[in-house]
Order: sequence, then C-alpha cells, then structure tokens
Amino acid sequence: MQIDSFVLPKDEVAFISSSASMREALEQLEYHHYSAIPIIDSEGKYLGTLSEGDLLRKIINTPGLNVDDMQQVPITDIKKRIHSECVSIHADMEDMLALAADQNFVPVVDDEHVFIGIIRRKDIIEYYMRNITD
Repeated sequence: MQIDSFVLPKDEVAFISSSASMREALEQLEYHHYSAIPIIDSEGKYLGTLSEGDLLRKIINTPGLNVDDMQQVPITDIKKRIHSECVSIHADMEDMLALAADQNFVPVVDDEHVFIGIIRRKDIIEYYMRNITD
C-alpha cells in the first residue's frame, strides 16, 4: 500500500501561514476544533506544526499578555516543544506509521518540501481496523 492513498489533500486541511499572528492561530485552532495545525511558508513549504500546548506555554511565560496583544505576536516567536516530523509522499509505509504513532497527523510533502496534505492517525487506525476485522 502506498501512503498517498491515506493523504487528505491540502485543500481539505486547515493550516496557517508562517506570517500569521498568535491570535490568528488560536482562532484557527478553535474554529476547526484542532489541537495542532501545520505551518506553511509563502512558498507553500511545510515549516512545522503549532500546538495548543505551544500557545499555552507562550501565554504562561509572557506576563501581561492579553487577547489584543496576541495579534502583535508572530507565530514565528512561539517556541514549539515538539518538532513534528513530516514524510515524503514517496516514503515507505513503515516510515509514515512510525511518525503516526507519536503524532495525531503526519504532514506530507513533495520532493521540494512543499506541503501537499496530511495523513490522520484516525484514518490509519480505521483502515487497519476494517482490514483486520473483515
């Protein structure tokens, strides 16, 4: 099985631009009910994943930070505790599964490191459950 059969394409995935503010990131996470969101640069390349925990740590470690101030905080100023790995669209299933064990989703990139979508751990589990129990 190829990993491309699991990919949820970019046009169906919420992501944020690397130029977004902390407030914009929070709004996107809330709107989509996500706990983490991919960060994409102006060239479409995957830069990393921003999590709710990253945002909470920034709030806790920035005395006096309020909702209005968050519009002035670029997401590039927010330290990420966990570096979420991405996988090439040409990667082996084993490589993708190893990452999915530790991440809710695995970002997928092409040969130029351009973000093309994600593979959700939920979809992987559902696929194996259908095929194991059938």
